[in-house]
This record gives sequence, C-alpha cells and structure tokens, in this order.
Amino acid sequence: MNKVIKTVSEAVHGIEDNMTLMLGGFGLCGIPENAIAELVKKGISGLTCISNNAGVDDFGLGLLLQNKQIKKMISSYVGENDEFERQMLSGELEVDLIPQGSLAERCRAGGAGIPAFFTPAGYGTEVAEGKEVREFNGKPHILEKALHADFAVVKAWKGDTEGNLVYKATARNFNPMMAMAGKITVAEVEELVPAGTLDPNEIHTPGIFVQRIFQGNTFEKRIEQRTTRTK
Repeated sequence: MNKVIKTVSEAVHGIEDNMTLMLGGFGLCGIPENAIAELVKKGISGLTCISNNAGVDDFGLGLLLQNKQIKKMISSYVGENDEFERQMLSGELEVDLIPQGSLAERCRAGGAGIPAFFTPAGYGTEVAEGKEVREFNGKPHILEKALHADFAVVKAWKGDTEGNLVYKATARNFNPMMAMAGKITVAEVEELVPAGTLDPNEIHTPGIFVQRIFQGNTFEKRIEQRTTRTK
C-alpha cells in the first residue's frame, strides 16, 4: 500500500484546533521540523502537545508557542525555552511535567494497548499527587495512565512507500513509541525509498503504524547547546 503524500500541507491535513498531538524528538534531535513549520503556517490553535521538549524560542515547538497555538504541553524537559517559561509562570499555558522515562512508557503503553502501569518514578513528589499508590516488593509505585493522540507526527531518517521507518542514532528517541500511539501517524523522512529497499532487520517502526509519509524539503539539524573545548 503506497502511503506517500506529496506535500507537507497534505500530510498534516485533518489536524484541527483543540486536537492532541504527539511530536517526536529529543531536544532538537529528531523533531518533525517541516511538519511543525506547516502547523505554524496554518495557524491551528488550542493544541495539546505531547513532546519530550518544547523546542527553543525560534525553532521547533517554540514557534507554535510564540504564536500562542499551544494550549497545553505534556512534556519532560523544557529548560531551553524562555517563552515556554514565561507562559507557564503567567498561567497562559497549561503544563503537565512528567519524568522522562514515564513519558516514554506512557506513549509506548498507548500504542501497545496497555491502559496503565505502576512505576516508582515520581513517588513522593508533586508528580504523584492524586494518583493511586501500590506497594510492589516493598517499594511504593504510582499509577500512570497511557497517552494517546489524535495525530502522531514523527521524524525518521529513511522511510519507504509503505511507511516502514528507520531512525538514525539519537533521533531514535521518542519517535518509535509515538508512532504507535497516534490514531493517525504522519512520518516526515529525510530519504524516501521504494518498498523493498530497506533491510527488514533494520526497520524500527513497521509501516502498519504509519498512515502518511512524506519527504521533508529542508532540515536544519540545529545544535541546542554548542559546547567546544577551549584552546
């Protein structure tokens, strides 16, 4: 089945105001930057975004934040975005901060059909407020519920016309879990190849989880924090 979409505009068709989106990436690595730019252009608002991070002020999800298109962020690491901090502290933005491992597992559970699970992460902190607690092997655990999204928008290195995806290095972060958990999954790839080209043993996300795939036009691949050795 050919799942190729010619343009980014067509790829994100159907994403509407007040929807919940999952967006892959870790920092600025492996984010679907072309799809995010298109959502900015379309002016879709009231979004609930599930993402490890909120981008930076002028790139990634930071662009949606600048335009006040995000209503709520469900994320883990948000320390590089001044606008995010401003909106959160002023009450303009709803924020649900989740331990990084719990966030990844909640996305994976959503795709695997697991409604909830117990984890020790977050017990004794604000993360545990209002959640069921049980003891396993003498250690308290809190109940975390699976996450789902109307659309999952992910980024891969290579993909074929049937939606099979291969991620490269660190970009294989939240993308595989989120690709499983969206009602509709849109994959943005750097290289689009014919079906049968990819080695089946190297495929990270099977095409059964992907409904749309397109080749991005440009990829900046920014470095979030550049650190160099002094001479």
